[in-house]
Amino acid sequence: MIRFVLDGEIQELVDVDPTRTVLEWLREDEHRVGTKEGCAEGDCGACTAVIGELIEDRVRYRAINTCIYFLPMLHGKELVTVESIGVPDQLHPVQQAMADGDGTQCGFCTPGFVMSLFAKYQGSDPALSEDVDNVLAGNLCRCTGYRPIQEAAASVEPDAGLQARFGGPKTRDLLKSLHISEAQSAEYQDPHFETARRWHRPTSEEELTDLLKRYPSATLVAGATDVGLWVTKQHRLIETAIVLNGVTSLNRIEETEQGLRIGAMVTYSDAIAHLARLHPDFGELVRRIGSTQVRNSGTIGGNIANGSPIGDTPPPLIVLNAQLELASSEGARTIPLEDFFIDYGKQDLRTGEYVRSVLIPPLADGLVFRTYKISKRFNQDISALCGAFAFEIEDGVVTSARVAFGGMAATPKRAAACEAALTGQPWTEATIDEAANAMARDYAPITDMRASAPYRMKTAQNLLRKAFLETGAPNRTRILEGVRL
Repeated sequence: MIRFVLDGEIQELVDVDPTRTVLEWLREDEHRVGTKEGCAEGDCGACTAVIGELIEDRVRYRAINTCIYFLPMLHGKELVTVESIGVPDQLHPVQQAMADGDGTQCGFCTPGFVMSLFAKYQGSDPALSEDVDNVLAGNLCRCTGYRPIQEAAASVEPDAGLQARFGGPKTRDLLKSLHISEAQSAEYQDPHFETARRWHRPTSEEELTDLLKRYPSATLVAGATDVGLWVTKQHRLIETAIVLNGVTSLNRIEETEQGLRIGAMVTYSDAIAHLARLHPDFGELVRRIGSTQVRNSGTIGGNIANGSPIGDTPPPLIVLNAQLELASSEGARTIPLEDFFIDYGKQDLRTGEYVRSVLIPPLADGLVFRTYKISKRFNQDISALCGAFAFEIEDGVVTSARVAFGGMAATPKRAAACEAALTGQPWTEATIDEAANAMARDYAPITDMRASAPYRMKTAQNLLRKAFLETGAPNRTRILEGVRL
């Protein structure tokens, strides 16, 4: 049974398809048609709704894409839709501002914009202290133009009374009453298939390991930002889904003398501040991963576990010598993250094993670190390539070099020949040119819809040169003749 709060009432759903999306349920069962399907891949924001989650006795509200958010993931949470936020005969301030400022035309995308702004308006999420443009980067409009929407957003004045309607004592009590510490399991007999399908929501790693022993081929669902597309775009049939958002031990961040340990279920939104403190470049890279809605759902562990050659976090994690902790019923083991990626679609993940956490060691004093993402759109786009660099330089000589790229090979991969050309050499333009040329021995990139092979190679080489030029101003972008490099 799936139990969650909607409009001040506990909803209980049984006999649920494990990969049915919240959007489908809202529109087809509840007839809440304010939430729209525009792309079915978490790109346009028309399907945006808001999830409320009890965090240390307060409710934190975050926008999510309901088109790739599965119903079992709602268990123990509050769902807020565009129909939820007004009161009789009175629009919510966000809705009123959009109407007064002509921030809508055809209206198809408007509910999504409203819900993204509602999440910011509630002020319960520190990750939304950023400007309106970043908050709305995941909401696309094809007819109005963004200026009136931006102006409407800027005109909204907080109303303590209306803000208190959400996340108040009643909602907190309802969320506490859901007993979300209890494991949940259910089977669903799909009328179109003979095989029964099932979902499980463990609440501990012990329960998780037991499930993986019983169902070694089960699909682990973290944020569903990838798995959701398997269902909505590739029409894959997932027979057994294990939803991980109830395993609280996987959702921890620890800063210790050993470094920054990030649990596999930590979302990008929760990790970004910690990674930005580690280095501003890392924080900016994560800010450009998808939209606010994607970052609210997508997880660091999921980005690693799916093994995509264009995942954004592996290159910087690799050059920072991150260690990956894997666990199963046989115990835990730790490996260098770079060793996890074996070949395209193949990772060093044994039967019954799952990603538990990633540990980033403390950055050495004086370490030169840079990471860059190249994509067709600056925000909310998949990388054509992503490069990361970590150098130690003493008395003008490179004493160690780690260079890694995503999008240049079948896996995220270090540039061994490039590193060898740098190590022990003076930190000069001539050395950089030699190292850039050596990349041709490291990679044989392909041409695809995101970039051509020659473009990828030339850009990777130029990113190395960019890192070199920026070392004149450590930890920030260097300005030369008024041009941002």
